[in-house]
Amino acid sequence: MEDVIVCEETIRELKTRIGQDRVICGLSGGVDSAVTQPPCSSKQSGPQVACIFVDNGLLRSGESEAVKKTFQDHFRADLHVVDARERFLSALEGVNDPQQKRKIIGHVFIDVFKAEACRIQGAKFLAQGTLYPDVIESGAAADGPAATIKTHHNVGGLPAELGFELIEPLR
Repeated sequence: MEDVIVCEETIRELKTRIGQDRVICGLSGGVDSAVTQPPCSSKQSGPQVACIFVDNGLLRSGESEAVKKTFQDHFRADLHVVDARERFLSALEGVNDPQQKRKIIGHVFIDVFKAEACRIQGAKFLAQGTLYPDVIESGAAADGPAATIKTHHNVGGLPAELGFELIEPLR
């Protein structure tokens, strides 16, 4: 029962903050981003939410199709799918260092995501599925023991050039 109350409070707070503006929900194919969309798309704000799913070519077999089916058929989301597989794979060609790969993936993702987000009229917010463990694993302290575990997570805020206010309902 307590979880229901917390969920209802979160939805109320989101609705108050969002008002009549549009929200972009970035979908990665993972659980964190997938469960971020429903509270942002509650009955009160449904058509205000546009989801962007970037297919980077690095997902599990069938995952891209599952995301499309779930968000189009089940949630009836305003889903924008970007097929950027070639772009990601080309950028990663010949790179062996895992940390360098994460940085490349992050930079390419921002470029691809930004281009698609610019097509969504009236979007003011970006909803992200950041969980508290992401904050810890992403190196809450620059010199701490977790400083580079998950540098590909966007837990430090958004790049200013995206121009959105961040919403993290799960954080």
